[in-house]
Amino acid sequence: MALENRIVIIVDNSNIFIEGQKYSAKVKGAARHEGDMHDPQDPSWRIDFGKLLELVANGRIVSHAILVGSRPPTNDSVWHAAEEHGFQVTVHERSTSNKEKAVDTELVAQGTEIVCTSNKPQYIAILSGDRDFIPLVNVAQKRGWSVEMWAFKNAFRENGQMAMTVDNICPLDDIFPEIGQNAFEWP
Repeated sequence: MALENRIVIIVDNSNIFIEGQKYSAKVKGAARHEGDMHDPQDPSWRIDFGKLLELVANGRIVSHAILVGSRPPTNDSVWHAAEEHGFQVTVHERSTSNKEKAVDTELVAQGTEIVCTSNKPQYIAILSGDRDFIPLVNVAQKRGWSVEMWAFKNAFRENGQMAMTVDNICPLDDIFPEIGQNAFEWP
């Protein structure tokens, strides 16, 4: 069965946001300081949800755009901005130790439901390099869907399980200047 020119876009907000901030810091030449366990993050970088949706869709009709994340501070307008650009947003509370919970599971569940209830196979873009999405990839491929992984190169290994399972890898590094902007001067 031929694929429809339609796409389901599934976004792990924290993954894209944090890795985007790391990539922005790298582009700006910020280096890890001695003793640091983590790569530096540019706190000024923000996702342009409209442009992200447009570039990932790449001319295909967006049948579903799903973004899941965890509760930010109450004054954060990120969820409203995503909804304004066509995303169906689900937000989960963080654990008592401030860890993100249920985000990947929510995305896999919603994505699997869409794949299993669609009449014809489509494209599905998973915006995350996490291998937690492999069950969704497997279900989609069994049903004839084409699966794309959109992630920053530093968020996955090219020979990693997720990268080896999807049909197409689309590095967000390649479209970085178009999918975000800096809200203020940093560093």
